[in-house]
Amino acid sequence: MKNLSRWTVAIMVVGAAAGTIVGLWPLTASAQDVRQDVRDLRQDRRDVRQDTRDIRQDRRDISSDTKDIRQDRRDISKDTRDIRQDRRDLATDRQNLREAEKSGNQSAINADKQDLRGDRRDLRNDVKDRRTDTRDLHTDTQDRRQDVKDLNADRRDRGADRRDVRQDRRDLRHDVKTGR
Repeated sequence: MKNLSRWTVAIMVVGAAAGTIVGLWPLTASAQDVRQDVRDLRQDRRDVRQDTRDIRQDRRDISSDTKDIRQDRRDISKDTRDIRQDRRDLATDRQNLREAEKSGNQSAINADKQDLRGDRRDLRNDVKDRRTDTRDLHTDTQDRRQDVKDLNADRRDRGADRRDVRQDRRDLRHDVKTGR
């Protein structure tokens, strides 16, 4: 049994020595691996540049949408002021019509009725304008939200592409180093 165990130990020592020698033998990377790593690195760099361009465009879109939102709010405020003024004008026209009817002057009654119709038309148009501006505000707000989401997605993509670039650099260094 002692002889058997000596043989077993001797085989294990020889096997370990052979495994160490083989493990230290550098595995050479093929030129194709290096070329592929270079291609991957270039593509990932292009992706990072494109993501950066997309981020810049998203920021411009957000800025434009913010300006549109501010303008829509100013328009709504102006339309609201116009509506209030039209309502005051209507009240004044109604009062003038009542006074003209009391006086019995037919030309004054006709003129006040005409003023009343014109002010009603102005009120309807201003209400319609405010409604349109409110819709525009809602649309611009949704656009800005979507642009912010796009910006965040592009930032995530750029981060992933930057990590890919770092990994491709490591792979390239490793392949070049082992290829010597």
